[in-house]
Amino acid sequence: MLFSLALMVLCGLLLSGTMQKLKMPGLVGMLITGIVLGPYALNLIAPGLLNISADLREIALIIILTRAGLALDIDDLKRVGRPAILMCFIPATFEIAATTIFAPKFFPISYLEAAIMGTVLGAVSPAVVVPKMLKLMESGYGKSKRIPQLILAGASVDDIYVIVLFASFMGMYRGGSFDIGSLARIPIAIVLGLLTGILLGFGLVKLFKKIHMRDTVKVLILLSTSFLLVTLETTIKAYVPMSGLLAVMALGGTILKQYGILAKRLSGKFSKIWVAAELILFVLIGATVDISYAAKAGIAAVALIFIALAIRICGVFVCLIRTKLNVKERLFCAIAYLPKATVQAAIGGLPLAAGIAAGNTILTVAVLAILITAPLGAIGIDATYKKLLAKTNDISNV
Repeated sequence: MLFSLALMVLCGLLLSGTMQKLKMPGLVGMLITGIVLGPYALNLIAPGLLNISADLREIALIIILTRAGLALDIDDLKRVGRPAILMCFIPATFEIAATTIFAPKFFPISYLEAAIMGTVLGAVSPAVVVPKMLKLMESGYGKSKRIPQLILAGASVDDIYVIVLFASFMGMYRGGSFDIGSLARIPIAIVLGLLTGILLGFGLVKLFKKIHMRDTVKVLILLSTSFLLVTLETTIKAYVPMSGLLAVMALGGTILKQYGILAKRLSGKFSKIWVAAELILFVLIGATVDISYAAKAGIAAVALIFIALAIRICGVFVCLIRTKLNVKERLFCAIAYLPKATVQAAIGGLPLAAGIAAGNTILTVAVLAILITAPLGAIGIDATYKKLLAKTNDISNV
């Protein structure tokens, strides 16, 4: 395992640096590292490491979302308002609908199987989007209209919506019916996640103010609390839905609101931790990608992905109707909503494992979506934010 870790880190850093020299996002190099070292190519990553890959990816995601919470001003989010709520589900709905309509025209699958494929493809990747938006928040681009906050909030919630729909369509395929009541779980999960995170945030602020401790210890406490929140979601999901990742962001946001000086110091610590976490996250995502599936996909899968993305972009523009964002800023929001990686890597293989007839096709398209959209979205964000967003310190409402 140590040899595997050394290879992942050294090769990941090397390829990441190479991509940055080529004016491309470093994560592209990390993904390539994972693909090459992974079980479907050179097979140099230890099985023990692959067995805990999902847990390691979740830890990395928790780290970046905790950092996001420590930088996400709740007042800014309130001012964004309606567009942030709409971005949580409308673009994903457009993409799922497009996939459901067009997939049967490209592949010999039913509309229900196409709907399952749509839910696999529908989620934006917070692992790609969140660190990019944090960078913009720190540099001041899009600050006046709170565009990074808008994208960050939407990208952190639409996963919940998509996964609930995925579970519902899978249930229908097994012989059940679509449970409308399951949709009620989405707002419950959001509200309960936010409330839990806020309450724990107040508790931690009181603890940190009362007991003197090093910032490193506070980071460990905050991380451990975040892990417990995500574990709590898994433990109680059979009884009541709760979004652990939203709770993690709310926890950080509450600390920023109540103890801003500390939040800024802790955010700096998490920035350093993210250097290692990002590397592990994207290398392990790359390791889940089976290139042979992508090679079999053909032009039909590529065409379907781009059609669905085009309609998803339309969904983003619908969300931004009657806002003060200009055309360039709306275009940037659409670009930022393209990357897919985390959810697709997590659930892309589940339909095949469940015995769904089109499971192989769904997995193939999911793999190809990661290979196309993760680099496309990351490159698009890096290449356009200076051209499409204003850098200003002024404050105005969206």
